Amino acid sequence: MSDLSADKISVAFAGLRALSEVDLKVTSGQIVGLIGPNGAGKTTLVNVMTGFQPATSGSVSLDGQDLSGLKPHELRRRGVARTFQGGRLFRDLAVIDNLEVTGVGLGLSRAAAIAEAEAMLDWVGIAPLANRVAGALPYTDERRVAIGRALMGKPAFVLLDEPAAGMSATEAQDLSALIRRIAGEMGCGVLLIEHNVGLVLDLCHHVVVLDSGVVIETGDPATIRASERVRHAYMGTAADTNLPVLEVME
Repeated sequence: MSDLSADKISVAFAGLRALSEVDLKVTSGQIVGLIGPNGAGKTTLVNVMTGFQPATSGSVSLDGQDLSGLKPHELRRRGVARTFQGGRLFRDLAVIDNLEVTGVGLGLSRAAAIAEAEAMLDWVGIAPLANRVAGALPYTDERRVAIGRALMGKPAFVLLDEPAAGMSATEAQDLSALIRRIAGEMGCGVLLIEHNVGLVLDLCHHVVVLDSGVVIETGDPATIRASERVRHAYMGTAADTNLPVLEVME
């Protein structure tokens, strides 16, 4: 078993505190949810855990080894992968080339990278998209390609930042099944950052709730559903999250 941990993470921008002593741990094969209203600090925490944002204080560790100060590509080579809210695909390249470039960047030969890219597209269920230009894909297909790219090199952990954004209910169900396979078949630890609270409560073993940069609740889905603090945090933000939060949490 492997653990990716954020310990007492605080981040301040120009004196404004975005995160305050946040703790979070993901274990291999486990799906952990990270939820909270807009501006809660979710993406900032993911940025810290993947090397895109230095912490003001606190540390990130992999199996007890401090990762602080490592660059994103160094963390990626150590098995910590992520997706982004905006996809960030190489838009002028074909889908398979997006995955191949990642494989080469991780140290594979071009032939090995192509073979793994083909296998990954098939595993994710998007092999028919292989030769499509990434920039011409529908938004939801971009998300699936981004997940396939993040899984290149079989990382130990993958942090998915708003993967269900813009998806229909059916597409979100397909995504849910894929995330379960990532954890179950690949043994990958998954951190799922989502506004779709229903998806998170259905999928995750453990959920962390942020509000204004502070952890206000942690626990299994039943604990989160019953939490008055979580209800209070989401009051007035249901329209922003595009989810009937109060119904989901009843």
